[in-house]
Amino acid sequence: MTLMNSFYLPILMAIGGGVLYHVGQKAIPPTVHPFVAVTVAYSVGILLCLVALYLDPGGRSFSASFKELNWSVVGVGLGAVVIEIGFLLAYRHGWNINAASVVCNISVALLLIPIGLVVFREHLTLRHAAGIGCCLVGLYLLSKR
Repeated sequence: MTLMNSFYLPILMAIGGGVLYHVGQKAIPPTVHPFVAVTVAYSVGILLCLVALYLDPGGRSFSASFKELNWSVVGVGLGAVVIEIGFLLAYRHGWNINAASVVCNISVALLLIPIGLVVFREHLTLRHAAGIGCCLVGLYLLSKR
């Protein structure tokens, strides 16, 4: 069996892409105009983003925001592609639509917890910890073949 025919690889691709996507979104500098970030991250839809940028005269200019872009915009674009391909392959290899997204999203959320705590200095409450416990139980139940 090849790696691309693996039952778990596609969902792992979707999980990895989801983590990269959310980290990238969180790390886009606040001074970058959001339409500029979307334009760079996604080559499809450039025209629509430029029109939206033009229609927002109160925001930072294209050139000013473009100069401040960093690695995170590329990460957002890469993450989006991996998510799309991962889900497509997951469904083609037998994942149910009602389980694949839940398994992926719970997994992404769990992987983002330490990143949020360490990199972005977010806080975890007791209520959040209880929710994480429920997610772990749900992930276990949903991922059993």
